[in-house]
Amino acid sequence: MAKRLLVAYGLWALGGPLGLHHIYLGRDSHALLWMLTLGGFGGGWIWDFWHLPGWVAAANGTGVARDRGGTVPSLSPLRLAGQVTVGMYFGLVAALGLPWVPALLAQPLAVGLGVQLVSSVGDQTADAPSILAAAFLASLLFQGWVLPTSLAASIVAQRHRRYKPQGMPRTRLAARLYHLGLACLAFAAPLACRGLCGAAGVLGTILTLPRAVTELLPLRAGRFLAEILGFAGGSPAQEYGAGFEPSSWSKRQRRAYEV
Repeated sequence: MAKRLLVAYGLWALGGPLGLHHIYLGRDSHALLWMLTLGGFGGGWIWDFWHLPGWVAAANGTGVARDRGGTVPSLSPLRLAGQVTVGMYFGLVAALGLPWVPALLAQPLAVGLGVQLVSSVGDQTADAPSILAAAFLASLLFQGWVLPTSLAASIVAQRHRRYKPQGMPRTRLAARLYHLGLACLAFAAPLACRGLCGAAGVLGTILTLPRAVTELLPLRAGRFLAEILGFAGGSPAQEYGAGFEPSSWSKRQRRAYEV
């Protein structure tokens, strides 16, 4: 079915940060990237406004050179910057959401997947095993630093860039949405668990505040002091149990009351 430019702009305006217009145009990698970064951190969503006509034409199979042969895509500084940025972003998310996983395992894997995702946007792709190998090697050399790991993986991705094969059958919309949902769930689940654990800790702290405040009230401290000095009712022996031995002042006061 032919894609319409007006519908694409409507989806861009209504759900652009979630990549609805990319789902409509069959650009699932771009849609997933926008879902996980909220429209390329806002700037990518605005940038899409000027590219929608070309993407609609490409989705309809018009205005695009279909025979690329064995050519290599031209180097794109914008794509390289996106690979480095998204790789760092995925690495930081892995460090926050998976603190129980060793950093030398979780972070390079997340960085490599982020770089590969940006590499797969549009009609291009890259060699995923080479990107992951570069990410793990750089993470080992730089002791888990995210920036050099992402930079090394991005350079390898640019070195192994290529066009996607054409003429592949399109997947049904339900299957595409299912795969996108699984990818978003895998990304968000560790962050959600981390957030719930943090919220439970904060709630426990809040619930203990009334008791702590009661124990530290000046009025309670003053009353306790007055009971010890004998100016208020109550007995320290009752407060501290039968093992409490009253002071000599308390004994003299009791004898005076008896007299």
